[in-house]
Amino acid sequence: MDLSTPLAPPAATQPLYRQLAAGYRAAIENGTLRPGDRMPSVRALMQRHAVSLSTALQLCRHLEDGGWLEARPRSGYFVRRKLRTVLPAAEPDAAGTPDPAAFVGIHATVSAIVAQGLRYPDALNLGGASATPALYPTEALKNAALRALRHQPELLTTPGSPNGNPDFRAVLARRALDAGIRVTADELIVTHGGIEAVNLALRAVAQPGDTVAVESPTFFGLLQVLESLGMRALEIPTSPSSGISVEALELALRSYGGIKAVVVVPNLQNPLGAIMPDSRKAVLVALCEQHDIALIEDDPYRDMHSRATPPKALKAWDRSGGVIHCASLNKTLAPGMRLGWMAAGRWQARVAMLKFAQSRHNEEWSQLAAAEFMATSAYDRHLQRLREHLSEQRERMADTIAASFPAGTRLSLPDGGVMLWIELPGQLSSRRLFDAALTAGIRIAPGAMFSNSGRFDHFIRLGCGQPYTPELDAALRRLGGIASALLAEAP
Repeated sequence: MDLSTPLAPPAATQPLYRQLAAGYRAAIENGTLRPGDRMPSVRALMQRHAVSLSTALQLCRHLEDGGWLEARPRSGYFVRRKLRTVLPAAEPDAAGTPDPAAFVGIHATVSAIVAQGLRYPDALNLGGASATPALYPTEALKNAALRALRHQPELLTTPGSPNGNPDFRAVLARRALDAGIRVTADELIVTHGGIEAVNLALRAVAQPGDTVAVESPTFFGLLQVLESLGMRALEIPTSPSSGISVEALELALRSYGGIKAVVVVPNLQNPLGAIMPDSRKAVLVALCEQHDIALIEDDPYRDMHSRATPPKALKAWDRSGGVIHCASLNKTLAPGMRLGWMAAGRWQARVAMLKFAQSRHNEEWSQLAAAEFMATSAYDRHLQRLREHLSEQRERMADTIAASFPAGTRLSLPDGGVMLWIELPGQLSSRRLFDAALTAGIRIAPGAMFSNSGRFDHFIRLGCGQPYTPELDAALRRLGGIASALLAEAP
């Protein structure tokens, strides 16, 4: 393909990088640039359009954020393959009305769905959000754990360090630089997974009866935590391409008094898979700082991204200590270790007190094993392999859904992670599909789990963490057939 002639941008009514991006987008839409074609390198874009490095990068990232390009590690940007029969997920109204959902018993809904699924222990679980054990470095972690015991024989009988093992926290602080976070080891607190970190953050900044703004849809575990703490959830419209609507959040902050905190998953949001563009992250941090409310960042999926440039954490824009960054290794390294951590900003002392009161320190054996592995390049190689496997699994699952699910099905293909968020056509109830699929030996996550509002009953979440086997392929096709049959039965 001849790309030697610069694409003609539209009238100069937008920033230059957007003008140039519009030209490339038109070339993709009309077939001049086809799926799989390689974009010109950043250097070539600079020369072709006589622009700076910053403008060339902004051009590529803008197209990537819009789903037109994909970044491949060490290879550059490529035109993203579009699924033929699966439509892009619908976008919410960016300034849509936030949904104030007081305590309405999400725990009962989630518990009923989980209990029903457990009655079918042999069902193939397509609703999970973790990778298969085979994708984690089991042997390397086992050897690191054995070495830790050999070097410190009394490790299991000695009280642990307050706030976590110093070596582990030092490795975490170094690794945090990849996310744009500058913290010292002393500013980190090790927790029992990411869910304890979020729990501690909420308890540090809010009280029972307080209102907390959350994404909509959002991880059902967060709604359960808020319910258990007696707090109210205010649901903010969230987009599969750009994350939480900052405009709707700003409207909520002006309209509803007493919002104490905002909780977001900015990178590969659960269940949408959205990665917030950096420009939106900066605006979100500034908005929360302006209103003097805590911004709680839950960031367990960031290292599962498929982009050439790693997405940054919200904490990278924090200048006042108003962002509480929470993360874990549950998804990226070892679900069984239950290792999380947090940088609590100006609430550091209160979080440390709450952690001591709630669960004391974490045991150190797993921290030392993780620290040894994460301090080497073996961890980077593991993450790269994990991303590659998950990318292939997502693509193959999306292709099968496109071929097997009823017409009108919509989904977003995220730039990483372990999940697909799927909108069923014709307002088909995900609870009906969940029930029918269970009897056929398939378990899914119905959309009713991800909101107090009831707006997502015609969505499902499917996990992409398992290898794409003939069994999984057959299950997906069977699930699509069940959905088609239920749709045909609808009045």
